Amino acid sequence: MNNWLKTSILMAGIIALFAMIGGMIGGMSGMLLALLLGGGMNVWAYWNSDKMVLRMYNAHPVDAHSAPELYAMVEELARNAGLPMPKVYVIDEDQPNAFATGRNPENAAVAATTGIMRVLSYRELRGVMAHELAHVQHRDILLSTISATMAGAISALANFAMFFGGRDANGRSMNPIVSIALAILAPIAASLIQMAISRAREFEADAGGARISGDPLALADALQKIEAYGQGIPMHAADAHPETAQMMIINPLIGGGLSNLFRTHPQTTERVARLHAIARGQ
Repeated sequence: MNNWLKTSILMAGIIALFAMIGGMIGGMSGMLLALLLGGGMNVWAYWNSDKMVLRMYNAHPVDAHSAPELYAMVEELARNAGLPMPKVYVIDEDQPNAFATGRNPENAAVAATTGIMRVLSYRELRGVMAHELAHVQHRDILLSTISATMAGAISALANFAMFFGGRDANGRSMNPIVSIALAILAPIAASLIQMAISRAREFEADAGGARISGDPLALADALQKIEAYGQGIPMHAADAHPETAQMMIINPLIGGGLSNLFRTHPQTTERVARLHAIARGQ
């Protein structure tokens, strides 16, 4: 299935879950109130999420004077992609990782850790930055922000429903066992959908980054090296804010889920295999 179609279906699912929980709390009026609340949260996230995430990671801006090599690299890749020059940030973390943020290409930022700048070669880091600019090009940051905001709101509503009980469409109190079951399962379902959206977008960004850089194998080599070097190195900001893990090029959380269902990112081996296939097709 086309990744954009899959993402659209998954987003529809997470919105439906949100409406369902709202309806469970207050019937039809609760559903409408929940959708209004979700809309308001997404408007807030649209305007503020980039600043919030950069603060979480204590990222500091750099320019052509303070980080000439990184800045020139991003400038060249942005030109290749036909994008405005994003802001460039560096994060003082040993774990090799990177992410992009911003509501649109005109207000985008890319960030790299000091760890990734030490571990990767110039060519490999260029592949990673091209991947992040592909996220900007595809407007993935907005999509991931909305899915994360909705998933968080579903969890909050579900907790409210569990403590105060739910109501059916006619306003009657629901069976407490049903209310508790829905309150427990809905946030899990929302998280699974959010993670599936993240995995689909990573494949698209890998392919887009390969086109922007013109060097798919650079990103393939970088992904393998990041995973190998990053194991066992904590990323403190990600540990404190696990909802941001989906933004990174590789999951920064140590000891992730036991199943692919609970992965924020595709298996690195599959990503590398796809990049090698792209390289063979060039």
